[in-house]
Amino acid sequence: YFQFVQQWPPVTCRFSSRTRYQHRPLQIFTIHGLWPSNYSNPTMPSNCIGLQFKKENVSPQLRAKLERSWPNVESRNDTRFWEGEWNKHGTCSQQTLNQMQYFQRSYAMWRSYNITEILKNASIVPSATQTWKYSDIVSPIKAVTKTTPVLRCKPDPVDPKKFQLLHEVVF
Repeated sequence: YFQFVQQWPPVTCRFSSRTRYQHRPLQIFTIHGLWPSNYSNPTMPSNCIGLQFKKENVSPQLRAKLERSWPNVESRNDTRFWEGEWNKHGTCSQQTLNQMQYFQRSYAMWRSYNITEILKNASIVPSATQTWKYSDIVSPIKAVTKTTPVLRCKPDPVDPKKFQLLHEVVF
């Protein structure tokens, strides 16, 4: 199966070790990756051996779509981010998806299961002051995706014992 991971850029950037880069102030969930997995060990496979990323396999039309849906939020080098995701995860999917299909499928999933829109339709808009319960976030996502998402959070640096910041949504 595949894990489809979307990230919330403000939290990703807040915890980034790459402070020398100018972060993008995006206020939408973006793709972090499409990761082939297996039930017995969901973190594997990764770093598979396969055809390495080829920039020319990303058409100009697909590039324009990925620049919005799958940007490198920690720097301005989107192509390097896509290359890393393909070489680490995408190569594990080559029996199912070639490089172009891998990125096309990821974009199609982002459009169909856009966490920003799903939450917005449930009147949940990320905020520095508003908080939500786990079920407030999971319920509308599950209603659309038909699966219970995994929410990955990080402790709020201001009050780490009281609040968690939503970082990624995985299904």
